[in-house]
Amino acid sequence: MYKLGIIGYPLGHSISAVIQKAGLESIGLDCSYDVLETPPEDLIARIKYLKTNGYNGFNVTIPLKVPMSLFLDDIDDYANIAGCVNTVKIREDKSFFGYNTDIYGFKKAIPDTVDLKGKNASILGTGGASRAAVVGLAEKGVSSIDFYSRNIINSQQTLNYVRSKFPEIEFNVYQIQNIRDLSGTSIVVNATPIGMKGYMADQMPLERADLDRLNPNTIVYDIVYNPIRTVLIQEAQKRSLRTIGGLDMLIYQAERAIEIWTGKKPDTQAMKLAAYETL
Repeated sequence: MYKLGIIGYPLGHSISAVIQKAGLESIGLDCSYDVLETPPEDLIARIKYLKTNGYNGFNVTIPLKVPMSLFLDDIDDYANIAGCVNTVKIREDKSFFGYNTDIYGFKKAIPDTVDLKGKNASILGTGGASRAAVVGLAEKGVSSIDFYSRNIINSQQTLNYVRSKFPEIEFNVYQIQNIRDLSGTSIVVNATPIGMKGYMADQMPLERADLDRLNPNTIVYDIVYNPIRTVLIQEAQKRSLRTIGGLDMLIYQAERAIEIWTGKKPDTQAMKLAAYETL
């Protein structure tokens, strides 16, 4: 029997367990998936618990995605580039192999028909979620990325990091309160929690006037998945803009995690249906 789980804090709003259980059921394996609330100060104790209680792997969510990196024996390329992990496989010798499946999920949610080569992208926020977006957009071939941040000074670490990883891309950072004309951007990504259930759910990170000025072909991508249709997604759809919601990214990153743990590809439709029933 596979023993899997998720660590992070708090986990009250997480629907990862629902999605992962549906995916694991779809491949017919005997598996358990435990929700293990883990404040940062308990991370070392939790790691010992996972190693000694027969776990095969686990997901990692905020605020542990970066600190978990300190306890890994090996990492994949995405985790190396992003500087954080969200999936860990425990090997037979009890060593930890870390992966970042957020990048896979972010990228797969963008339809293949979308051509971003040589285009500009705008990312709202410079936290951990923005790094997955940067890597995904870089692999899609964008030539420049504009960050919009509440605190430009605090965003310098992220900016320096992505510039060192992707020297071929032009990066700029601007104050989010003073968003400039976005009409020249091809995709706008909300990598902030604004609009999330329980956190400014009735708001969005852009002004309506900012959406009015977008090119009709611009894609609005909100990585917030709860609610499924955030205010930002609703307002973008009113303007007939193409939209991508955060649920697709969440499902695809979970799909990749199950594949890493079991070697089998789960039914993403079953996972999405389980999410819809929960949200």
